[in-house]
Amino acid sequence: MKNAERLRLNQWRRSLQDFYGELDGKAEPYRTVRRPSRLNYLVILVALVLSFASGCGAGTRRSGIPVDAQSVLDTALEDIDAGRYDKVYQEAAEEWRNQVTQDESRAKLQTLRDSMGKVRTRTLHSAREEQTSTAPVAGHSLTAFYQTVFERASGMEAVVLVEHGGHWYLAKYYVTSSGAK
Repeated sequence: MKNAERLRLNQWRRSLQDFYGELDGKAEPYRTVRRPSRLNYLVILVALVLSFASGCGAGTRRSGIPVDAQSVLDTALEDIDAGRYDKVYQEAAEEWRNQVTQDESRAKLQTLRDSMGKVRTRTLHSAREEQTSTAPVAGHSLTAFYQTVFERASGMEAVVLVEHGGHWYLAKYYVTSSGAK
């Protein structure tokens, strides 16, 4: 039996050698044809996505907020936190000053500070830019939402900036909280 098995094995080997050896004008066996793998396609896809993603925000934004707007946001919130309410009013957009007088603005911000307390932590939740012709603020605006913890409550701060003549100005400031006293 063993000799018969060897004979069949040798015949099988010989037929493979004939197949791979001289092709006699026949096509190559399919296993020797190099086909691109799925991994190649995945690498190309990832490279394309990364190249498009890196080109979209070419240095003009930080955390989705224009750099100039981020500076105005930081300054306005620092002034509100420090109680510099007159400075906030003077540097605010016309939209802010058309809604309230300087005394009313100061009184509202002070009432808010008295009921909520000082800011302990503030974390940017989201921000969005809009170009609208309607309310809340017509024109190019940016609304930033902060998750804020005050001394006596926690809530969401909404800060709306508007752009006029290439400069950003504070247009609205809201705090929503269920724990205000």
